[in-house]
Amino acid sequence: MMRRFGTLVLVWMMLVAGRGIADEAYRLLPLEPDGPAPREMMNRYLIRQVETAYEQWQDDYEARKTTEEIAAYQERLQTRFIEAIGGLPERTPLEPQITGTYQGDGYRVEKILFQSQPQHYVTAALFLPDADQFQPPYPGILVACGHSANGKALAVYQQACALAALNGMAALIFDPIDQGERHQLLTDQGKPRLAGTAGHNMVGVGSILLGRNTATFEIWDGIRGIDYLQSRPDIDADRIGCMGNSGGGTQTAYLMALDDRIFAAAPSCYLCSLYGKQVRTGAQDAEQNIFGQLAFGMDHADYCMMRAPKPTLMCTATHDFFDIEDAWTGYRYAKRLYTRMGYGDRMSLIEADEKHGWSLRLREGGVRWMLRWLADRDEAVFEPEGLQVLTDEQIQVTPRGQVMLIEGARSVYDLNRDFAAHLAAERQAAWKEGPPEGWQDQVRQLAGIRPLSELPEPAVHRLDVLSREGYQVHPLVLSPEQGIQLPALWFVPDQITAASAVLYVHEQGKAADAQPDGPIIQLVREGTPVLAVDLRGTGETQQVGQRYFNLERHGTDGQDWYIAYLLGRTYVGMRAEDLVVVGRWLAGQLAEDASIELRAVGQATIPAVHAAALEPQVFARVQLDQPLISWTNTVQLGYATTPLSSLVHAALTVYDLPELRSVIQPHSQLDVQQPLDALGKPARD
Repeated sequence: MMRRFGTLVLVWMMLVAGRGIADEAYRLLPLEPDGPAPREMMNRYLIRQVETAYEQWQDDYEARKTTEEIAAYQERLQTRFIEAIGGLPERTPLEPQITGTYQGDGYRVEKILFQSQPQHYVTAALFLPDADQFQPPYPGILVACGHSANGKALAVYQQACALAALNGMAALIFDPIDQGERHQLLTDQGKPRLAGTAGHNMVGVGSILLGRNTATFEIWDGIRGIDYLQSRPDIDADRIGCMGNSGGGTQTAYLMALDDRIFAAAPSCYLCSLYGKQVRTGAQDAEQNIFGQLAFGMDHADYCMMRAPKPTLMCTATHDFFDIEDAWTGYRYAKRLYTRMGYGDRMSLIEADEKHGWSLRLREGGVRWMLRWLADRDEAVFEPEGLQVLTDEQIQVTPRGQVMLIEGARSVYDLNRDFAAHLAAERQAAWKEGPPEGWQDQVRQLAGIRPLSELPEPAVHRLDVLSREGYQVHPLVLSPEQGIQLPALWFVPDQITAASAVLYVHEQGKAADAQPDGPIIQLVREGTPVLAVDLRGTGETQQVGQRYFNLERHGTDGQDWYIAYLLGRTYVGMRAEDLVVVGRWLAGQLAEDASIELRAVGQATIPAVHAAALEPQVFARVQLDQPLISWTNTVQLGYATTPLSSLVHAALTVYDLPELRSVIQPHSQLDVQQPLDALGKPARD
């Protein structure tokens, strides 16, 4: 069956190709007519690893019985969480300002501006109870916003805050970055260039290279918001809560797991399970994916269990895209652990028969929970019909409506640039006399690249040979590990005159440069054998249907890439392993005195430079065409089009691409052609 299907493929290739081999003729997968779509290969491969990780998570959960075991688990996970987001900044003066006030019906609002980091401004609104009805100090609630374009100004978010104030509690709501008054990239006209999830995802690109996450900034803003609440004499510093919806539910989950000052928490429309349907329907925004969390065992339920036995309420919606069944499953795990500790009543869940959003019953449920645990009042709370809140203009904190229009304001991009410059100075010192001791182990650990000696030989499936004028084409499918197939074309000249063969990889796959007048055929006609291969996730196996992450800015496979990220894996590392395995196999097909040249084009140069630097014995010569000049350039530009699949978490803490290129040169001849910046433009010296 396989050979007959292969013959049909090659007959079709001849009909389509004409004078040469056309793009469609490169389709070697699936080997079986009814096989799965090749572009789904990486998704299937990664989901199997998610399932394995979930089994380990369940085993670890069931082994966690005693108070001491639970405490050790909580400490371990909090430590791993903070490490995964690159740590947290040092506390600096908040420099708070009250820029205006508003008197509502039964509550008062103060408009607050503070600095979570020096000159990094946070806009917030503090909803306070009527002092004639409720005496301070009040319980304080930090309210995190979901992905609303106008941030804290969204009516339902304000209504939750006003409802808290009407019941004797203060509520501080703040704008996340790239929402409301905190857009981090502005046009020359002072308008947002990127907003909401698009802004968060762009911030994520540079942050990942630094070992950070968009969540790093959001979490710190929230922690500093609690600092501000506790600094006020009219707030009871020992009675602090946190609640929020959607993206605000994400922030609430993180904050309640990390900040011990939060006693009562009520995340809404977020908690479900990353091991469940969530990764199968698509990874979420940059801040909702923490590096390696599925590998080290931190699912959504863990955000509740990491803070046990503090009171936690899961607010859920029946028709949410955050799956309700997974939410209940996560709740049951958390409830059982709370019960093991003797505090089963402190873990609860409410479900509204609604779609995604901070609907009326969820707002009321959150405020009731806060009232019960922060004010010791177990009362029914109902939101007044027609509750009036501020307009966008009335709640505006800054004079011109955007923090980045304040003189001297610093964006998260500026903060990342500062850190990148600091790391560059450290690397320059470390690499001054050449590669520092142990650099290979550090690079391998960060990128996830095993030594070649630990990698098995690939299984090889050969299809029927196609004869062309002056050369033959041998279609191959190489399988370096279970679930991974690498389609390849082995071009062999009738008269071999070169002393080496070329392993050719292109960011768009083996088809891109193999047209009749293309570089591959030119090499073959000059007498050089060429093996053109699709690295995993490129060419035939390139994911094309995942559009949640902007294709032009982040590549076509952002959702699959984030599954790998959650598992602590990198596409760069996996593709580098493909290269060294295929290179070793290719060497076995050649005469003993023949050498191999590695030629890579575009983003394929990033795994190529890793492979050549770490396994210099495989490649005698390396040519990089249109390589990214550096990862540091990605951070410096801020707005960049470096695909997610070209990133390595925390790489810049140890090395950058120029450092790896410098390692190649002494062992292999290196040729760098037309380097590009992180926007795909010719790089300037």
